[in-house]
Amino acid sequence: MTYCVALRVDDGLVFLSDSRTNAGVDQVGTFRKMNVFENPGDRMLVLMTAGNLSISQSIRQILAEYTSTTGRSVWTAKTMYEAAQIVGEAIRTVYTRDAKMLAEFDINFNVSMIFGGQIKGEKARLFQMYSAGNFIESCDESTYFQVGESKYGKPILDRVVTATTPLDEAAKCALISMDSTLRSNISVGLPLDLLVYETDALKVTRFVTIDDKNQYFQMIRNTWGKALKQVFEGIDDPVWNATPDVTANVLSATNMHSKPVRVPVPGNLPVAAEPAQLQVLAQQSEDKHQH
Repeated sequence: MTYCVALRVDDGLVFLSDSRTNAGVDQVGTFRKMNVFENPGDRMLVLMTAGNLSISQSIRQILAEYTSTTGRSVWTAKTMYEAAQIVGEAIRTVYTRDAKMLAEFDINFNVSMIFGGQIKGEKARLFQMYSAGNFIESCDESTYFQVGESKYGKPILDRVVTATTPLDEAAKCALISMDSTLRSNISVGLPLDLLVYETDALKVTRFVTIDDKNQYFQMIRNTWGKALKQVFEGIDDPVWNATPDVTANVLSATNMHSKPVRVPVPGNLPVAAEPAQLQVLAQQSEDKHQH
């Protein structure tokens, strides 16, 4: 499995991928999931992949070499939308070639990708690609895409990132999202590839491969964990069976009539006495002995 996340904000794009690939608990490998198609001054495109590694590597190779009968390729596309169409065509090419044979071995044609960047003359754009070769584009209301093991790193993105988020803050958020995933799922692992692209740069200016010794990532891991614990401890405990108008943070109010769904006790079992009844019986027994 893997985890890749990309964010599109007003100032540019952030791409982050892990490098874990596994086909079982004892077959773990390291393969980098981020590929850059760069012609400085003209275009800077990034492709990140999740799913079957043989499929994604085949697609990447086709993209690097592919030119259609009309001369189209990711190196010559006039727009990012056209480039995304070419990525979709490469996915379908591999599907046509390999899907039937893979199915005979009970292997699904499973691949998902994030594709984004900027071509000179238009804005930076971001797409999520699917196994059928179709795709969707990010917008101001949906500023990020994830592929792979996405659920653990999603909450921080939903709460923090908007189109106006500064680029470095977006990168920080992506790293926290990745850290949350690393802590919760062993199928995602270091090293990480982080590329931060500034709008109109048309080349790679900020890129780093992050291992377990990276100073900033270690700070993120330690600080985020401590901060979460401090926030958690600062939240009041719930108050039970209280009057809402008098007491704050009431979870259960005296005027509420909440009851669990109780399963009836089988008829052949003795019904235990309520605590209040037990107290009365005990008192009666004590009075009897005293007399």
